Amino acid sequence: MGALQQGLAAAWSAVATFVPKLVVFLIILLIGWLIAKAVSKAVQMAFSKLGFNKLLTKSGLHDMTSGSGIDVGDILVKLIYYFILLIFLQLALSAFGPNAVKDLIDQVVLFLPRIVVAVVLVLVAAAIGRAVSDLITSSLGNRPAGPTLGKIAFGFILALGIISALNQIGIAVTVTTPVLIAVLASAAGVIVVGVGGGLIQPMQQRWTRWLNNAESQFAAKGGGESQPGGGTQGHSGTL
Repeated sequence: MGALQQGLAAAWSAVATFVPKLVVFLIILLIGWLIAKAVSKAVQMAFSKLGFNKLLTKSGLHDMTSGSGIDVGDILVKLIYYFILLIFLQLALSAFGPNAVKDLIDQVVLFLPRIVVAVVLVLVAAAIGRAVSDLITSSLGNRPAGPTLGKIAFGFILALGIISALNQIGIAVTVTTPVLIAVLASAAGVIVVGVGGGLIQPMQQRWTRWLNNAESQFAAKGGGESQPGGGTQGHSGTL
């Protein structure tokens, strides 16, 4: 009987110790869920007011992801939601003391911001790539190589952003860094040669037009100065 009583007392003590920790865990988790919901709604409204979808359309990512059903804005909102929720889950698990689940949550919490930064890097690279592509296409005018060079520049800058994003989250750094260097060298050579070759003829035409205009102006000035002199000589001959 004494051993049974001691066992029941130990079990009751464990339950009495566990229940308050469970209550604290649930309260913290509920507060975190409410805050995560509120923040995700606020971020979604901010994206809507700031025209986040327009930015995606300008960057060209909207056309690339529309066929696959991927919504980049929705992914960012969910990442923020789960990040906040995991932070409060981390705090809630602290009520039970050190444990393996808390250590795993700590690693996930440290990893999620890298994913957000990686997505932002891809968005910024896509926007810059679209702007550079439009600039190259417009500068080359109606030349056939314009759209092709614009697409090459866009793809290169987007690839640069993707590789930077992979480096940010630590995926295949030893592979992506040499690939980045190789792509950078190749694309730079193609763009320099292509754009340089495409601009030779337009610049030659401009220089020819400027020289012809300058020659016409000098000829007009020279003819205007010679006319008074010729008139004076004719008058003196008559005298």
